[in-house]
Order: sequence, then structure tokens, then C-alpha cells
Amino acid sequence: MDQILILDFGSQYTQLIARRLRSLRVYCEILPFSATAEDILSRSPRGIILSGGPSSVYDADAPKPDLAILNLGVPILGVCYGMQLIAREYGGTVSKAAKREYGLSKLKILKGSRLFKGINGAVSVWMSHGDEVKKAPAGFHVTARAGGSDISAMENPDLNLYALQFHPEVHHTEHGTKMLENFARGICGYKEHWTPSSFLSESIAEIKKTAGGKTVICGLSGGVDSSVAAVLAHKAIGKKLSCIFVDTGLLRHGDRERMKEVFQDKFGYSLRIVDASALFLGRLKGVTSPERKRKIIGHTFIEVFDKEAKKVRDAAFLLQGTLYPDVIESVSVKGPSAVIKSHHNVGGLPAKMKLGLIEPLRYFFKDEVRELGRSLKIPEPVLMQHPFPGPGLAIRVLGEVTPDRLKILREADRLMREEIQAAGWYPKIWQAFCVLLPVRSVGVMGDERSYEYTIALRCVSSVDGMTADWSKLPHDLMHKISSRIVSEVRGVNRVVYDITSKPPATIEWE
Repeated sequence: MDQILILDFGSQYTQLIARRLRSLRVYCEILPFSATAEDILSRSPRGIILSGGPSSVYDADAPKPDLAILNLGVPILGVCYGMQLIAREYGGTVSKAAKREYGLSKLKILKGSRLFKGINGAVSVWMSHGDEVKKAPAGFHVTARAGGSDISAMENPDLNLYALQFHPEVHHTEHGTKMLENFARGICGYKEHWTPSSFLSESIAEIKKTAGGKTVICGLSGGVDSSVAAVLAHKAIGKKLSCIFVDTGLLRHGDRERMKEVFQDKFGYSLRIVDASALFLGRLKGVTSPERKRKIIGHTFIEVFDKEAKKVRDAAFLLQGTLYPDVIESVSVKGPSAVIKSHHNVGGLPAKMKLGLIEPLRYFFKDEVRELGRSLKIPEPVLMQHPFPGPGLAIRVLGEVTPDRLKILREADRLMREEIQAAGWYPKIWQAFCVLLPVRSVGVMGDERSYEYTIALRCVSSVDGMTADWSKLPHDLMHKISSRIVSEVRGVNRVVYDITSKPPATIEWE
């Protein structure tokens, strides 16, 4: 399959390059900057993109790729650090900028570059750099200039080298997606129109071949990822798929019932529902630290799942709904990038259980998984449900997790979701949930003084969860949600709305 390879030098935006290309129906993968030229050549890429990064190319320990890639004969696009790397390797001058640029800058495009085909005049671009190219290498010509960085784009078509000081992948860059399209399709000659569903038959055949007639266990969570993975696997191996759903006692209202209705009653899958709520809640008693909660829940889940898996005859593989961002963030494929967070479905289970691993979605992003799910005829309510964290409501009950507090939060969350869905806002929001705060405040209810809990509403808009802004819900909708929660949920007398974006905050509170 044709593809564009992205070498990662540690930029916070590397995933966005892949997302933009995928949105153009261009298949791409991210590799660490240290990938060898031999490995890259074996993938027969149409082109290579060198990402940005936090390092300076003139530092002694600056990350450098296998320079043999410059002689592979495929077009290369350097972005920010990637541009500076190309400039330095070909004899240009790179040094610290007089003033670090971060944010929007006006770019003046010069004539003659295929990279800017169809883009004219001045456009706004997103800069994020402390170094700059002071002098372009011999044979390169400057194709764009900006106020802070005089050399904002350069190229040498004879060497198939193109470079940008700014970030075309960031949403704020005008026509940034067009620039990436010009590189992939115009310069690299990528002609295919890749879609997630084009992987369908190939994925089914691969699962069937890997399983080899053995039983595959699926830890079904009810989320989009594990649901699509399960349906995909069932098409490949049928009754050889055994699904296990662990009720941790930390689920939302209706989650357990929905699992039975969709996968057992409608699809007819082999589904074992394990009620381990008493075990989880017992181990969480008295625990207030978010990190301790996560570890306790993760270890307990593995213990319960391992016990149940051993009851499955002839089990040889574990099916997981691991997605590409999970792989990038949790495994060392990001070169010098820091591990942002550990993901429950990327570590832990396989080593513990001595099972082979099947991850059919490991090169997909969330919206691509939903597209694949539609081609598999999975019900829309399953595909479009909002993300739900592995630790469940435990990290939305701030402080100690108790049955009473879970009951309050579960009811508040149910009412909020009902009103958002009734108002037609559910599909417009990336994630919506309630948080039970560990504080009480004075109120007046029924002519009597009350001293009860506060519920925080958290609704955010996002494309991929990497950044998010708070959703501007209509005031009458917020009023209705607040009124219902205070009126119908015993133990709550105050509702507040979180209007913090990510960053600086995270989407979840814990």
C-alpha cells in the first residue's frame, strides 16, 4: 500500500500531521526519528515528513535521522526542526532566533513552489520555534517569508527536498491541509484514496490467520474501540470469539444493560458478564489519591479478567481495541517525545496472561474506527457514545469513592445526558460528564437549610482529545440540567459549569 512516513523528532504536533493526511485519504504512519533507511525503504514510502521537535539541531545530543534517507530518491518535507535539520545538513546556517516565535504570523508566499499551489498572497501560519534558518543552503531557494522568520519556507526540487519553518498541521495555519495535500499528492504522486473500510477484508483475513482456529478472548468494555474490534473479530472467527465484560461497579447508568442488549441479545455473541463491583469498591475504600485509584482499579481488573480468562477453554489470544494514539503515546515509537500517559489497554494484560495479542485497530484514529464501525453495521448509539475512562466514575468522584457518592454521581450524569440528547447537543460535544466535588455548601431547599454536595458539569468540544475547548451550551439547556439535578438527585444542592479549556486543564478532573 502507498503511504507517507512521518519521522518523529518529539513535536507535540506529530500526531496532527498524521491526522491531517488521513483526513485527505492519504495513508501514513509515524516512526521514531531513529528508524533506519533500510526499514524505511522496506515500506516503499511515497514520501517522508520530518516532524518538528524541541531540540536545537546544533546541540551535541540533537536527534538525527539515518542520513541515508536523503538519498532514497523520495520527496522529503521538513517541518520546523525538520527544516532546520535539512538546512544544517546541506550547509545552511541555523542559529538561535533573536526572538522566539510562538503563535500566529503572517506569511508572504513567493512564486514558483508546488508546495503552495493554489495558495496566494499572505496567509496566517502557526509558528513555534526558538531557532531559525539564517542562510539557506546552496541550491535551495526561499519560497515564503514571514515577519519574524525571514526564511519561512525553502526547497530544492532537484534533490526532492522541501521545508517549512511553520506548522501546516496545526488548525490555526490557513490552508495548512492544502499544503500537505500538495506535498502528498502533487509532489509525492500519492494517488490512492485510502479509507478505513479498505482495511476490512485484509483485517478479517489477518485475524483469522493469526488465531489459527484457537479461541480469542475480548475484554469488552462497551466503548467504541473494543466494540468495533469485537465485531471485526467475530466476522473473522465467529464462535471462537469469547467476550468478557467486567462490571467494576464504576459504570454509568445503563452501561451493563446496554452490553447485554447489543452484544448478547442482538448480535448473539458469547458474552460473560462478571459482577466484581463489591471487590473493586472494597479495595477503593478510604482511597483519595487519583493515582492510587487508577493503580488499584488497573491491578484489580487484571486480576479479575485473568481469573475469568482461565475458564475459557482453548484460549490463546487476547483481542484489544488499542488505537494509534495509544500506541504512539505509550510505546517508544515517538523518538524523544515524553510518554504522555500510560494506557490500560497497551500494557499489562498480555505479559500477565501469557496470551498472544491481536490489535486490529492499532493504526486507526478514533473517527476512523467509527467509520469502520459503520461499514460493519454497528448501531450508531454504540459508535457515537462519548469517551469513557477505564477507571470509570472513580475518577469523577473526587476524593473517596463510596456507594452513596457513586449513586449521586450516576443519577446526576444520567439526567445530564438525557437533557443533552433531548436538546440535540450530544453529537456536537466530544465528551460530556458530571463530577462530584468533595465539598458541601449551604443551600435552601423547601424552606429549610441544606448542606449538600456540588456537581460540576464538564462538556468539551474537540477533534481528537489532544486539545479541547469548553462547549458553549445554550443557557436554557444548562438551566434545565441544573434544575433537574438539584430537584431529582438527593444530596446535591448546587451545580457549576467548568469553562476551562485543555490546555491548561485536562478534560477529566483526575
